[in-house]
Amino acid sequence: MPPHLALIYARAENGCMGKDGKIPWHLPADFAHFKRTTMGKPILMGRKTYEDHKTLLPGRLNIVITRQRDYRPVEGVRVAASLEDAIDLAHRQTGSDLIFVIGGTLFFNVALPMASHVYETVVHADIDGDAFVKDYDFSNWKTEKLFDHPADERHAYAFTVYHHCRRPNPSFVEV
Repeated sequence: MPPHLALIYARAENGCMGKDGKIPWHLPADFAHFKRTTMGKPILMGRKTYEDHKTLLPGRLNIVITRQRDYRPVEGVRVAASLEDAIDLAHRQTGSDLIFVIGGTLFFNVALPMASHVYETVVHADIDGDAFVKDYDFSNWKTEKLFDHPADERHAYAFTVYHHCRRPNPSFVEV
């Protein structure tokens, strides 16, 4: 059986995901959610997303998608030429039934039609930026609110985390 594909991302209410190659907020509880949700699963990312941090995210098979044949990331990070090649490599290397796309916006847009899960953090603010995700229509998906987090001394913005599952598919992988 082929693996399930999941997107995981955070966006502001206006769709902003980044500015100048960085995430324009610091939300430790959302970072913890990202780590907890993706730990032990393969993660796929575009070259620009990888270059924003240029490190291996531990405990996960990291795959960078790029058309640059001679691209050399840090030790332990694998390279694939396309999203499809990355999915195949992740499944062959790990046998995982769930593979995560973690960025960037181009790969979210390409991967959404193939995805059975989307983990979406909505930051309750309009943020100035230069990278935006489309406003996806989840009306035909099953949506579960995982948690709300208020603004506090460690979190400049309140946020809500959602898990969207494509329906109707009785064989969803619960994570």
